[in-house]
Amino acid sequence: MGRIVAIDYGQKRSGLAVTDPLRLFATGLETVTSHTLIDFLKKYLSQETVDCIVVGEPRDMRNRASDASRFTEPFVRTLRNAFPEIQVERYDERFTSKMAFQSMIDAGLNKKKRKDKALVDTISATIMLQSYLEYINNKKNN
Repeated sequence: MGRIVAIDYGQKRSGLAVTDPLRLFATGLETVTSHTLIDFLKKYLSQETVDCIVVGEPRDMRNRASDASRFTEPFVRTLRNAFPEIQVERYDERFTSKMAFQSMIDAGLNKKKRKDKALVDTISATIMLQSYLEYINNKKNN
């Protein structure tokens, strides 16, 4: 069984998280500039077995596609073309940035660290991936 990679895609930066090989928990991987993301993934996928890539789906409070979707959708098409052998899933990313910021406060990080947007992006991807793991485990058990 391969790992799952999650991407919190943004216009400038994208946070990445990855599961352990048994898909039990999510860990922050890195934040990369979005224009280098495909190259980063090519290198990562040449070193690790990945079966699925989960991309955050920006939704509004009414569960409709948000304005950010206009940037995410073209990226997802590019991702599917670049890695046709890997399953690409979409998963709701609402509130992950707020949850990431709150977890930084809870962890006692100082203001300077909390302003590190790259760290927020990586934590957001990790929260999204852990939520996705819980979702697929619940789906499997029902």
